[in-house]
Amino acid sequence: MTQSATERSTTDALEEIYIRNAASAMRLAYFLTGDRELAEDLTQEAFVRVAGRFRHLRDPDDLPAYLRRTIVNLFTSQLRRRRLERAWLRGQAVSEPPATDVDVETRDDLWQAMSALPERQRAALVLRYYEDLSEEESAHVLRCSVGALNQLVVRAKATLRQHMQKEMA
Repeated sequence: MTQSATERSTTDALEEIYIRNAASAMRLAYFLTGDRELAEDLTQEAFVRVAGRFRHLRDPDDLPAYLRRTIVNLFTSQLRRRRLERAWLRGQAVSEPPATDVDVETRDDLWQAMSALPERQRAALVLRYYEDLSEEESAHVLRCSVGALNQLVVRAKATLRQHMQKEMA
């Protein structure tokens, strides 16, 4: 069975979107999760969701922002799900399985401090300083006000500062 011209056009457009945005999406997911495999899974899921909504986008130039928001939402949903699973396991009197993957988090003190931040604070720092988004863009991705975003950033920086001062002492 052959593809129609419209199907080929959509497939080509989606391929172009993937080529242009995959690397930055993967980096964002990695900085949020600290785990390459999980970042790949989040990135792939985000692209699947974006592909499903591609025809409904009013402005194709908004796609990178939509993709970032999707990755952040998937990340926070995953953390929420993990918390629920852990709470359920504690309720079942089953000990939490030991961490098996020792990677950047144990070798890099700053990364360890970043990973200990609450997910919204970590997301705020990544969006503002790694993704270099404006306050408005970052607040839009996190679905909060600019003031709330600034509070998240201030709290995250204070926590990181305290952690680094303890390590240096």
